[in-house]
Amino acid sequence: MGLTCEMAASLNFGHSFGPNPVRPMKRHHLPLIAALAFAACGGGSGGGGITIPSGPPPRGALLQTPPELLSTLTISALLTEVELPINQLLLTVSGAPLCDILFYHIQYATVGGANEATTASAVLMVPTGTGANCTGARPFVLYAHGTTTDRDYNMANLQNAETLSLASLFASQGYIVVAPNYAGYDSSTLPYHPYLIADQQSKDMIDALTAARTALPLASLTTVKDNGQLFITGYSQGGYVAMATHRAMQAAGMKVTASAPMSGPYALAAFVDAVFYGEVNGGAPVSSTLLLGAYQTVYRNIYANATDVFEPQYADGIQTLLPSTTPRSQLYAQGKLPEFTLFSPLPPAPEFASITPPATPANLAEVFALGFGNGNLLQNSYRLSYLQDAQAHPDGGFPTITTGVAAAAPELPWRQALQKNDLRNWVPTAPVFLCGGDVDPLVFFFNTQLMQSYWAAQSPPPSTSVLDLEAAATNNDPYANLKQDFAIAKALVASTAISQGATDGGALAVAEAYHAMLVAPVCFAAVKSFFAAQ
Repeated sequence: MGLTCEMAASLNFGHSFGPNPVRPMKRHHLPLIAALAFAACGGGSGGGGITIPSGPPPRGALLQTPPELLSTLTISALLTEVELPINQLLLTVSGAPLCDILFYHIQYATVGGANEATTASAVLMVPTGTGANCTGARPFVLYAHGTTTDRDYNMANLQNAETLSLASLFASQGYIVVAPNYAGYDSSTLPYHPYLIADQQSKDMIDALTAARTALPLASLTTVKDNGQLFITGYSQGGYVAMATHRAMQAAGMKVTASAPMSGPYALAAFVDAVFYGEVNGGAPVSSTLLLGAYQTVYRNIYANATDVFEPQYADGIQTLLPSTTPRSQLYAQGKLPEFTLFSPLPPAPEFASITPPATPANLAEVFALGFGNGNLLQNSYRLSYLQDAQAHPDGGFPTITTGVAAAAPELPWRQALQKNDLRNWVPTAPVFLCGGDVDPLVFFFNTQLMQSYWAAQSPPPSTSVLDLEAAATNNDPYANLKQDFAIAKALVASTAISQGATDGGALAVAEAYHAMLVAPVCFAAVKSFFAAQ
């Protein structure tokens, strides 16, 4: 039996949230036939027959018309969320909201890591109200979110810290915001997530923007229009995705007003080399599992058997383990994934004893040490193979700065894939602002420094600027107040930990909060200032 226009019109893929949102229920996946039915129902005029396309919708096609309005977030409701104790740093830097916000959920056609047709979803935030910033022609912010293992992750959920930051700092100030959930998340039909695959992730972002621009004039309750300005930003994984998207749009001749990647692993090949050299970042088992799973799925040559890379206790099902509908805490409890230990405490060869784990730099040594122990995720034999390849074909940015770029011809398949997805190979023509913190234990700041050095060596150098929140304020420093807010927040985290019995001066507590809770809201505020100045 066919799907009629009436049946298509009655499909409901929605959920809603209010000032005190609860986690949305997972919606059913949207079959491509439903998208075709919507296109057929709206595409003809009287008298003629209906022609149904023979293939999937083109990239960037909006898969429901009109877009699904989830809720209206009022200024007062937004203030209620921002004033919660956990959001005090955001409250400090966000400023007063000017507009109410319409939240739309959009679904669109895109591609997976092997260019296979699939679907993905995004939140579209549209400012509304009577203020001058809340109506008429407004700029777009295209945002890429950070790493998550939650298969149901949805940027339309205000309980997500990134969503709240976007709402407070951008949508409530008059920007139209589109934030993809990425292929492999929320209602996407892709059974995996192409984690840190630059080509796919940039296509996903571009397709979300295309769909959002289609959705905007069709949206109910809005008088807002696109003014043609486009700002791209993202945090952590999203910082990488934002930069990859800017690179892809520039190569395609698409307009980018400015971009502001934050705390991203841009120098991806150098970053993973550093981890294997013992500088194990926080959350390494999760990021390694996502990265190896995506690269094996797309490139198909990372390993012949999972036990070539993973310890036998984790190998079964590891390629498809993440993202998952099972919380990480349960995956740890079930023995599916270690929480911290990436490597064996035994050196893979005697010459690597001093980096198993390394003792320097001292301010991150405690974090590095957490990555070594029994129950480790990766085989010691694989770590040895990786280090031998890194020594034979060294990265130009780590452990010694030479060329500043990724190794030209690594032999290990994973290092080949990392080189392919490293972003030290382009020069922006629109302004770029990078933000982060020098002692970030999750995404090392040298990613930002290597990009800065690479661009500075170009002739002429592009218009780029960098904010290190750890750097001392200088005369006429436009970010002096933000650096002060950051320092105060760090001191508060440390003093709270000491009052609760910490004997390390609160260092580990600061490290745990650093990336997501301390750096993120301050960088968001800095990006807001940077975009306003363009």
